[in-house]
Amino acid sequence: MRDLRGDQLPDWMERLEQDPLPALHSLTNGLRRDQDAVIAGLSTPWSSGQVEGENTRVKLIERTGYGRANFDLLRKRILHRT
Repeated sequence: MRDLRGDQLPDWMERLEQDPLPALHSLTNGLRRDQDAVIAGLSTPWSSGQVEGENTRVKLIERTGYGRANFDLLRKRILHRT
C-alpha cells in the first residue's frame, strides 16, 4: 500500500479468486462492490490518518466522562485538548 499501486488490485483479486479459501472470496466480493474507491484509496498520496486520530482522541475523552459529565464539559475538554 505504501507504493501506491492501486492499478495492481484487479490482478491481485483475480489471483485470490483462484484460491480455495472462501474467506478470500468474500473479501474480493466486498472489494468489487466499490472497486473504484478502493483503487483510488490505494493510488492517491492522501491519507485520513489525522482525521482518524482526532476521532480516536474525542472518543477517549467521551468515554472518560460517561456518567459524570454533560455536553458542555465534553466540549470544553475537546476544545482545550485536555
